[in-house]
Amino acid sequence: MRGVLLMLVGLGVAGVAMVLGFVHAPAAQGFEPFSFRIIFWHVPAAWTSFLTFGMLFVGSLAWFWKRSEWGWTLSGIAAELSLLFGLCVVTSGPIWGAAEWGTPWDWSDARLNTYGLLSALALFLVMARRSQPDTPEFRDVYAGFGLFGFMLVPITYMATRWWQERHPAPVVGGEEGNMVDGTILSIWLLAFAGMVILMIGQALVSAEVQKCERRLAELQQGLD
Repeated sequence: MRGVLLMLVGLGVAGVAMVLGFVHAPAAQGFEPFSFRIIFWHVPAAWTSFLTFGMLFVGSLAWFWKRSEWGWTLSGIAAELSLLFGLCVVTSGPIWGAAEWGTPWDWSDARLNTYGLLSALALFLVMARRSQPDTPEFRDVYAGFGLFGFMLVPITYMATRWWQERHPAPVVGGEEGNMVDGTILSIWLLAFAGMVILMIGQALVSAEVQKCERRLAELQQGLD
């Protein structure tokens, strides 16, 4: 129940931020005045996905280090959340890119490609967990990929500093000339807060689902 409530609250907060992004936020200098507003979905989703990949790292490390069941559970939940928010990013970004650049994707841009690889990794982990037998060997391989995925996060963040092509340079923690308007930043932070609340709610619901699945499997074994 708490998870569902948090999901509803998070959706409400993020929804308010989306509306403010369209009706209250000023136009961003140098960008198309309407299509750029998808950043109020795109940027907070990207920030949230970095948190979920951090959760994947913690869960994977806990499994490797302590053979922790909670770590294994956390890594599964984090992979699903990383896929969800990763898809939010890789679907909203090309919409903006098609309007701003004339092409939805630029294969020469390091930021786009490293983030695309992150999302593909999350998809692989989710599909593997659903299709492969739950053995210690599989868990080790799975956790290894989870650790590798987190290594891509700082590379993705720094890509626009090291190899900028089309993707805009960082506006938070970037150079002074790239600093974002205060109103835009405030709406970003509001949307980010909503998505984090949504993410926590989803994690709680997923944890409860996995608990029920384990209980069902135990009952099935007892009947067999």
